[in-house]
Parts: sequence; structure tokens; C-alpha cells
Amino acid sequence: MKNFLASILEKILGWLKAPSPQGGGLKLEKQEIFFPLPQKPLENPADEKSQDLALEEEEASNVAQEPTHKIKEARAKVTKKGKNPVVPYVEIPGRDLMDMMEVPFLALSKNRKSPILYESKDGTRKVKVSRHTGHYLASIYDWDIVLFVASKMQSILNEMSDIPPRTMVVPRHELLKAIHRTNGKKTDKDLESSLSRLQLTGIETTIRNEDYKYKAGFGFLDSWGYTKRKDVKEISITLSQWLYDGICAKGSLLKVEPSYFKLTSGLKRFLYRTARKHAGNNEKGWEFSIEKLYEKSGSEREFKKFKSDLKSAVLTDNIPNYSMEWIEKNGKPVVFFQRSPLHELDRLAEEFEKNKENII
Repeated sequence: MKNFLASILEKILGWLKAPSPQGGGLKLEKQEIFFPLPQKPLENPADEKSQDLALEEEEASNVAQEPTHKIKEARAKVTKKGKNPVVPYVEIPGRDLMDMMEVPFLALSKNRKSPILYESKDGTRKVKVSRHTGHYLASIYDWDIVLFVASKMQSILNEMSDIPPRTMVVPRHELLKAIHRTNGKKTDKDLESSLSRLQLTGIETTIRNEDYKYKAGFGFLDSWGYTKRKDVKEISITLSQWLYDGICAKGSLLKVEPSYFKLTSGLKRFLYRTARKHAGNNEKGWEFSIEKLYEKSGSEREFKKFKSDLKSAVLTDNIPNYSMEWIEKNGKPVVFFQRSPLHELDRLAEEFEKNKENII
């Protein structure tokens, strides 16, 4: 607990001492916490991959290791069901794949039928996402299931000194709790529909290849199963080899803020993933042109309507952990993302509330 309180004081003192005579200030009684306004935002790069590298390496090295004692306790309880482990519940944040936060793989709406087509300006990185007859495309909401499975695999890789299997078996109630879904009359049907879309949505892409000469085709899931018995409900999820390889690759995942799952807007979910991937913990933030965000989103909306929706979402400015600004630069609007100290204070306050009973 002493370490916890010390970390809070250290962060607050850091903000109090941060010099920024040109920045904006947050008044706390007679003190002011200054955080810098964007001075030299990073330009939209022609080749984002090279400019993101340093930030990605820092983020990957900081992927949180979950509380060791909790994982070790869970490890002792892991049981085997065939070759697929039934992993007991330990509350851990979701994990997202960085390369899949870079280009559009997911529909922003729940009922999209038209394919997603993406090609980088140099023609090297290509993505085609198409639906199976009778189904919609896998959406950014369906992706919650993968975020949960990735977090489970990450915990095995980090703490259990083992290689996770491609098939994970998880209790239904645990999945629902982790992705903030309610248990209602339609829950089972909605879960099965999401799993089916993740399995039947077809992807063709050239990313993850240094020379971009190799194309891979797959669905997000190879298979899934839902076991319902009187005393238990379990879901088995088998990832495609491509997705599994990405999750198991070192430094490939970023932690997802739990409140992300509460976002009801597909566009705001996209904006959070964009901020998380590019702004990360970078104090200088990151900016994108409207055209670039339109391209990265894979939206099927007309550009004019997308721009209007985007401006409304940015001005609302309520995605987790990041602030968003709609600013003019050289006569053109851009969206600026920056990690918000206010969100960090909120997180520390919540953590303090959870642990205050342990304070002596």
C-alpha cells in the first residue's frame, strides 16, 4: 500500500512541477497542474510504420504484467479438458493487436454487408474483408470476444511460462463480465451470432510480410463451440492460425481500458483504438487528417457524412484515457489525440477507492 500511495504522490508531484508557461492549466485550489498544448504535433507520415516504431517498442515493453499472486493462484487451479485448458477467472484488461489497429479489419456498424477494401498509397499493404452469405461482417463489437481471449493468452505467456493453445475454453459468465455484457434473454443468441460472424467473415491481407509479396486468407476464428449443461455454460474458441500467431508474437498487444467496452458508438471505439495505437503514452500526442481517419476507419459512410459524425464525436470528447481536439491546420481540419492527465487521476482515484480498506 505504501508503494501504491507513493506512486500517486509521484504522479501528482510530476504534474505540479511540469513547466509549461504556454500550456493550459488545471486549477486545484491555489496550485495549477499544467499539461502542454500541442506544440509540434507529429505529422501524418507517409510511412506510419517507421515513425510508430519507437512508440510501439515503448508501449510493448510496458504491457502490464498482471498481479503475480493472482495469476499464480489461478495457475494452481487450471484444469484440463482434453487438450484445451479451462482458465479460471482473473480480472485482467483486454488486449488488442497493434497491427490490426493500424488498418481496417472490422465494420463499425453491426449490420454491414458491403466489403471493406483497403490499400496503402504505395500499394504494399492490402486488406479485403468480405461476409459470408446470410451474415453481416464481423464488427468492432464482435471483436470484444477476441480482446478477451487475447488477454487470457497474454496472462499464460507472461505468468505461466507456457505457450497457450489455439483453443481456449472459458465460462460464459466470465466472458460476459469481462466485456461488460448483461445477461438477458437475447444474450446467448447474440453471443452465438458474434462468434459466427468472427468465424465466417473472410479476410485477405498482405500485412505482416516484410516484402508484402505474400497474401494470407483466413477467418478470425477456425471454430467455436457452446456447451450448455445444468451446472455450467462454457464456450470454446479456436483462433485462426494467423490471429493466434499475432497474439503470441512478442510485443504485439496493447492493453485496452476496461471502460472501452462500455462505448456504444462504433466510431468512438475506432477513435479510442486509433488514439491507443498512435498516441499511446506519448506526451506530444498525435494528429490525423480527416481523410486519413476516413481511410483507416474503413467506413462505408459517404465522406461528407463521416466528417460530420467524426466532428460530433471529437467535440463530445469522451473516449477513455485520451482527449480529442478538432483543430485547423493550414486551413484544413485535423483531429489531435493526447493522453489526458485527468483520466489518469480518475484511474488513480478508482484504484485508491478499491484499496483504501487496506490502508492502516
